[in-house]
Amino acid sequence: MSMSDSDSTSSYGSDYKNFRQSSRERLLHEMLRSAKTGDSKSTWKVLIMDKLTVKVMSYSCKMADITDEGVSLVEDIYRRRQPLPSMDAIYFIQPSKENVIMLLSDMAGRTPLYRKAFVFFSSPVSRELVNNIKKDTTILPRIVALKEMNLEYFAIDSQGFITNNERALEELLGDEENTRKAVACLNVMATRIATVFASLREFPYVRYRAAKSLDATTMTTFRDLIPTKLAAGVWDCLMRYKSLPGFPKTETCELLILDRSVDQIAPIIHEWTYDAICHDLLNLEGNKYVQEVPGKTGGPPEKKEVLLEDHDPVWLELRHAHIADASERLHEKMTSFISKNKAAQIQHGSRDGGELSTRELQKMVQALPQYSEQIDKLSLHVEIAGKINKSIRELELRELGQLEQDLVFGDAGMKDVIKFLTTKEDTTRENKLRLLMILAAIYPDKFEGEKGLNLMKLAKLPSEDMNAVHNLRLLGGSSDTKKSSTGAFSLKFDIHKKKRGARKDRTGVEETWQLSRFYPMIEELIEKLNKGELSKDDYPCLNDPSQTFHGTSQTGAVNQATVPNPVQSKRTHKWARPRNSDDGYSSDSILRHASSDFKKMGQRIFVFIIGGATRSELRVCHKLTTKLKREVVLGSSSIDDPPQFITKLKLLTANELSIDDLQI
Repeated sequence: MSMSDSDSTSSYGSDYKNFRQSSRERLLHEMLRSAKTGDSKSTWKVLIMDKLTVKVMSYSCKMADITDEGVSLVEDIYRRRQPLPSMDAIYFIQPSKENVIMLLSDMAGRTPLYRKAFVFFSSPVSRELVNNIKKDTTILPRIVALKEMNLEYFAIDSQGFITNNERALEELLGDEENTRKAVACLNVMATRIATVFASLREFPYVRYRAAKSLDATTMTTFRDLIPTKLAAGVWDCLMRYKSLPGFPKTETCELLILDRSVDQIAPIIHEWTYDAICHDLLNLEGNKYVQEVPGKTGGPPEKKEVLLEDHDPVWLELRHAHIADASERLHEKMTSFISKNKAAQIQHGSRDGGELSTRELQKMVQALPQYSEQIDKLSLHVEIAGKINKSIRELELRELGQLEQDLVFGDAGMKDVIKFLTTKEDTTRENKLRLLMILAAIYPDKFEGEKGLNLMKLAKLPSEDMNAVHNLRLLGGSSDTKKSSTGAFSLKFDIHKKKRGARKDRTGVEETWQLSRFYPMIEELIEKLNKGELSKDDYPCLNDPSQTFHGTSQTGAVNQATVPNPVQSKRTHKWARPRNSDDGYSSDSILRHASSDFKKMGQRIFVFIIGGATRSELRVCHKLTTKLKREVVLGSSSIDDPPQFITKLKLLTANELSIDDLQI
């Protein structure tokens, strides 16, 4: 596709599908449906996958989708399986030596496990493995298809994916001597990122965070070069795809590769939107929530596992809304249902008057004979929001959240943190630790020498917790750790970092929700990328773009400057706000954005963060998709909630004798 064809629209044009839809359709249609050929059209098939590809499939497709395409049984390639010689098998597997051995074993001999095999590899397969398959003359006639699907990522969201490198932080930053493990990690990551572009038939401009050095005498370390190395790896993989049918010959989108040094605060700070706060406070296992439902025939409550995902319309509406907005709207929905139901009105009227709480409304609705799936979903979210609001009150999170955001924007400092730690001694260990990590990211000098030791004592945190504070320096790119004369640790970050405030308030944005002032740094970077204003020195491009692509195309001109609003005092925001706000947080806003006309979308922007992305960063990508009229897709090695991220940070030096012994 030529650049003139794609200046203002995606490479898909009028048939635009979002990221996850495209992945789903390829798996269902290009892979499963393609197996319905010849005499095989009416027969059921077996789908065989490995541990990774079963997750690739489950993130994009439901079991019902797979069954609709003629699959009656799903099997693990490494489990002992029943022979089904009258059935055909579809193999969706990684191109590993072990998997190919299992495939050959299944299909070899006089009595193979299956009649025919359709083989699909998740990423490029080596010539050696293909030759191993071809050289067995008894097996070759039984293989109907041998194809590279080039789809080896988890579509965790309609606009998000992970490469499943959960230990990326540890492998890339934990031990500088072990470059073998780091290189292997980057190779896997690069291969999987490249399959995103092969799958979507997109060819990106590849940009990355350049290595920083303090001065000409400072040697660039492996850590500094991680985004550079990953960009080169992705580029090498993309070059192999140039010969694929339908793969673009010229650039159709943009990819920006970053690491966690770009924003050390986003993974730690309390994020107040429904999705993020659910995962932060409720200890969910992935997206799984355990709900208590009324027992049958008046028995004790029963536990039921539910998934908080896109198929739940209430979740879809509220996930990016501020928790206060989500709570209000849930109460309104319950009240509306009661008002429209005569039986509920009678029950309501029999009470002694007064307004009912959301919880009381929930119990009333559950008792109704018309208790439907819709109300079931509503009741689930009333329960979740109730638990969250209870935790916010009990943990006094609003005051802590205000201090966190004031620190980030330079409206609070060391004195405020000391006052908080001395007056709020009941604050949990985790929350005190997160506060100190934010302080260390903004004011590293406050942790030098005795000052660091005194803060540790004041917060009453054990050394294992303080490891997380110390290890922030490993995320900072150019950094240094020196042994002080007192034996305490010294924390040195980038000398160019500002002493006051980690980020500036957004121009022309008046936040009417309390605690919604914070924004992840990628929001600023994506907007600059869209306008063509992202520094080429700090973020160079492997394939230097033409002038027509940056700044002068229609997509670059979408983001027009708005008239700035007068800056309010950031301490006067309401927990609730007028309904007509469209700040990207309100569910009104989310619903309007969800119905965006994708056919008018510009070229996609992909942002990949090495070392784990956050839910706030995923929310920003949804928000900017609407604002910029370009689908913004977030990728990362993993998606981490604050407790997970802190645990990973602690593990970076888990085996070190002393923080002072670690030289960078």
